Amino acid sequence: MQLLEQAQDGVRLSVSTPEDDIHAAAAANDSLILEFEAFRDGRGFSLAAVLRGQGYRGRLIAAGKVLPDQARHLRRCGFDAVELAPGADAAPWRRMDQVFSAAYQSAGGDDRLVWRQRHAPAAEDAAALAARLNAQWGDADAEDLLRAVLDPALGRKAGSISSFGAEAAVLLHLISRVQPDLPVVFLETGQHFFQTLPYRRELAERLGLTDVRDITPNAAALSVADPRGDLWRSAPDACCAVRKVQPLAQALDGFDTRITGRKRYQNRQRADLMPFEAVGGVLTVNPLARWSADQVEDWLRDHQLPRHPLVEQGYPSIGCWPCTRAVVADEGARDGRWAGQEKTECGIHGRTLAPAC
Repeated sequence: MQLLEQAQDGVRLSVSTPEDDIHAAAAANDSLILEFEAFRDGRGFSLAAVLRGQGYRGRLIAAGKVLPDQARHLRRCGFDAVELAPGADAAPWRRMDQVFSAAYQSAGGDDRLVWRQRHAPAAEDAAALAARLNAQWGDADAEDLLRAVLDPALGRKAGSISSFGAEAAVLLHLISRVQPDLPVVFLETGQHFFQTLPYRRELAERLGLTDVRDITPNAAALSVADPRGDLWRSAPDACCAVRKVQPLAQALDGFDTRITGRKRYQNRQRADLMPFEAVGGVLTVNPLARWSADQVEDWLRDHQLPRHPLVEQGYPSIGCWPCTRAVVADEGARDGRWAGQEKTECGIHGRTLAPAC
């Protein structure tokens, strides 16, 4: 649910407005602001449910005397947004809005009813869903593609993976325009360049991303596998496993959709990348798969997005410092990653992620 400091568009109506007048306003307007007069006033919930039940597809905004504890009820009755009281803290609203992901009673909005799920046919598997979405949305622009996969009607639990590296600002900017409270997982491996962590904070704040999750390796696993912090020297795959693959698997446990910033031009292993793919039974979404390097640069410039400080020092792809170097003329964007080794990927995209026992 979107949180607004002040609703700019829409007809503002008290929930005590006669129902006929409400329906007349709904017929003539694609946005309604329903003003609650008391915290215990249930008429706004009823009005929203009735409007949605009768087919109103416009925007419904709750305003006035509403509480964070009511967030999930507002959503289930069909509200799209809440106008916050002046000076109100948005965090409790976000927290309460995410408390429950299923419901037992029918309502408007985007809930997935438990009793209906129990008797529903098996869900479309990830491979079939990826094929269908590629056919429907594979040629769409990145923002429309994101909106399609994040549409509540699709019923997916989605999260994004970001390195906050050289080109990460493009995907994160698109996410901020579509769903700024989407969970974004950042793997804080303990081996990042010093410049990466301040950049991660700056970019998240600039874009208004409200659910960036810093995920760290399991301390016990790290103490066994890499007690001296130099596993990258002798076993880079094992280093990536303990610092990236296993923590990410735990962080994304329960998510059935993962959004990445991978692109075809980055290396030959990604040359055939599709916007939607199934990896280990999970839908993986690559909104920028078809973008060129010039498109990425144009987006960064046109939207004045901050760049990672290492980009101007010759780092077009940025990972952990032990396994990343600047590139030289005629090298590809990812040639500075694991240079001199056969390794080209850390492993988080090309295998089933299973939480470590």
